[in-house]
Amino acid sequence: MNKRSISLTLILIILFFLGGCSIQEATIEKKSENGRLDLTQFNIKNEIIPLDGDWAFYWNQLLEPANIDQGTLSAYVPFPSSWNKYQIDDEKIPGSGYATYRLKFTAADNQILALKIPKVRTAYKLFINGEPITTVGTIGTTRETMVPKYQPQVVAFNAVSGENEIVLEVSNFYRPSGGLLNSIQLGGESQLLTIRYFGLTYELFLFGALMMMGVYHLALFCFRRKDRAPLYFGLFCTLVAIRTLFIGEAFLFSFFQNLNFEIIYKVQTLSFYLGVPLILMFFRSILPQYFNPLIVRTTQIIAGVYTLVVLFTPTWIAAIINPLYQIWTVLMIIYLFAMLIKIALHREKNSGLIILGGLFLIATCLMDIITLSPWISDNWLSFLQTIFQGDANSSTGQLIFAVLYSLLLAKTFTESLEQRTVMSEQLAEMNDHLDELVAQRTRELTASNDRIEQQNYELELINHELQRLSLRDPLTELWNRRKYDETIVMEWNRCLRQHRPISLLFIDVDYFKNYNDLYGHVAGDATLIKIGNTLRTALSRPTDMVVRYGGEEFIVLLAETDKEEALSNAHRLLKKVEALAIPHEGSVVKNCITVSIGVATLLPDHHSRHEDLVKMADEALYQAKSNGRNQVVTLNQ
Repeated sequence: MNKRSISLTLILIILFFLGGCSIQEATIEKKSENGRLDLTQFNIKNEIIPLDGDWAFYWNQLLEPANIDQGTLSAYVPFPSSWNKYQIDDEKIPGSGYATYRLKFTAADNQILALKIPKVRTAYKLFINGEPITTVGTIGTTRETMVPKYQPQVVAFNAVSGENEIVLEVSNFYRPSGGLLNSIQLGGESQLLTIRYFGLTYELFLFGALMMMGVYHLALFCFRRKDRAPLYFGLFCTLVAIRTLFIGEAFLFSFFQNLNFEIIYKVQTLSFYLGVPLILMFFRSILPQYFNPLIVRTTQIIAGVYTLVVLFTPTWIAAIINPLYQIWTVLMIIYLFAMLIKIALHREKNSGLIILGGLFLIATCLMDIITLSPWISDNWLSFLQTIFQGDANSSTGQLIFAVLYSLLLAKTFTESLEQRTVMSEQLAEMNDHLDELVAQRTRELTASNDRIEQQNYELELINHELQRLSLRDPLTELWNRRKYDETIVMEWNRCLRQHRPISLLFIDVDYFKNYNDLYGHVAGDATLIKIGNTLRTALSRPTDMVVRYGGEEFIVLLAETDKEEALSNAHRLLKKVEALAIPHEGSVVKNCITVSIGVATLLPDHHSRHEDLVKMADEALYQAKSNGRNQVVTLNQ
C-alpha cells in the first residue's frame, strides 16, 4: 500500500470518528423573546427546535405552575447557560441555589410532542401545561434536602393548539455552576429518540473500542515489561473509556438509576486528573529526549495532590479547585503541542502518526475543557457554544490517537517480522552447532525453573501477608467487618452446638462528628486508634473479639458469655474509655471523649440467627444514645 492510499484511509477514519461526535438532524433556529416562542408556522412534530432564547427566571423560588404567577420574576435570562452568568439587581448569583424557569410556546395543532433534556445541574422537576412530566433527583432549598442526579432523557407530552407552558424547577448545591449548559430540544418523539439512541450507541462504541485498546496495550506491557509506553497508553485509554460512560448521554446514569452521584462525580474527576500525567508519561517513554522529566514529575505531583483531595474531601471542594487544574492542563496541552511541533521539525523516524494523533487529542481535549468550564463557555459567543455543546470530544480524539498509534505498532511489528526472517536465515547456519545450543537451552530452562520455584515461594508469603491485611482495619489495626462476618458465623454455630450463650457489645463514640469538626480528622483518627487499643487491651480472653464496625462504631463479640458478664465488661470498657481523658469540648455529655454501649445476649437456637444479636445490640445502643449517651443499656430479652 503506497503513502497516498495510507493517507486516504487515515482521512476517512478520522472523518468517520469526528462525524460521530456531532451527527444530528437539521434544527430550526428560532429564539424565544421575553419567555415566549411562536412556533405556529412550523410542523413541530417533524422538526427539531432548540428552545433557546429568553426564559422567565425566578431565582431562589421553587414555583409550580399553579402558583408561579404569584412568584417574583427575577429577570428574562438567556438560555441555555449556567445561572452563574446571570445578574439579579446588578449582582451575580452564586452557583449554589435553586430557581424556576418558565417558557411559553405557541403551537398550531393538538399533537404529541417530546423534549430532549440534557444533563441539568443537578436536580430538576418538569411541568408542561400544569402537569408534572418528569423528576430527576430530588429538588430542595438546601444541600441537605436535595438529592443530585444526572439523567439525560426524552419525555413525551400532549401539546395543545395555542399556548403551552413549560415550567422547570432546578436546584443545585453540588456543582460550582447550576442550570443547563446545553439546549433543551423540542420535536417529534421519534426524531429526538433517534438522536439520543445514536448518541448512546456512539458513546458505547467509544467505550468498547477504547477499552479494547486499553486491554490490548496493557497485555502488551505484561509481555514486555521493559517498555512502559503500552502501560501508560493502556491506562490512559481505560480512564477515557470509563469517563465516556458518564458524559454525553450518560449511559450509566440512564440505565443504572441508583448510582451514587458523588462517587460517580469523583470517578469522572479522577479520570481527568490522572489522565494528564499519564499522557505526558506516555510521550516521554517513547520520545524521552523531547520531554522534560521535571515537568512530567511536577504534573505527577499535582495530579497526586488533586487525587487525594478528590478521594478524601467532599465533592464541592474538588469542584472549587477544578478550574485551577484545568488551567494547568491547558498549560500542559500547550507544552505538548510545542513538543510535537519540535518533533515534526526534527523529522523523527516513525513520528508522523504520533504527531497527527497527538494533535487530534489536543484539539478535542481543549473542546471538552471549554464545554465543561462555565468560566470559559459562558463568555463565548453563542454560535461557539453551539459548536462545543458535546462533552465526548476527548473520547473521540483519544480513539483516533489510539488507532493511529496502533497503526504505528503494526508498522513496527512488520519491521520486526522482517528482522525475524533474517534471523531465521541465520538460524539455519547455526544447525551445525545444534548439540551445543540444546545444552545451553537446557541450562537456561533449569535456571528458569529454579527462578519460578523461588517466585512461587515468595508469592505464597505475599499472599499470606495480604490475607492477614485484608482482615484488619488499616487505621486501628483491629479486626475489620470482613473478619467479623466470618467469625460470628463460626462462634454462633459453636455456641448453638454447646448450648452456651453469646453476647455482643455495640459501641459508638459520643458526638464524634462534633469532635472531627472541632479538632480535625487527623485528631479524630488518633482518637479512634486510642479507643481501639483500649478496647483490645481491656479484654483478657483470647476468644474475645474487638472489631471496628465502621466509622466511630466498634463491636465486641463475647462468645460463651452470659448477660451479667457482658454487662460487667461493658461497664468496664465504658470507664476505660472515659479514663483516657481525651478532651472533647464539642460533647454535650462531658468535656472528654465518652462512648455509649448497647448490650445484647442470646442463647442460640434453631429459631434465631446471629443477625438478631446485632439488631438487639443496635437497638440497645440507640436507647443508650436517646437516654443521654455515656452509658450502658441492654434490652429485656
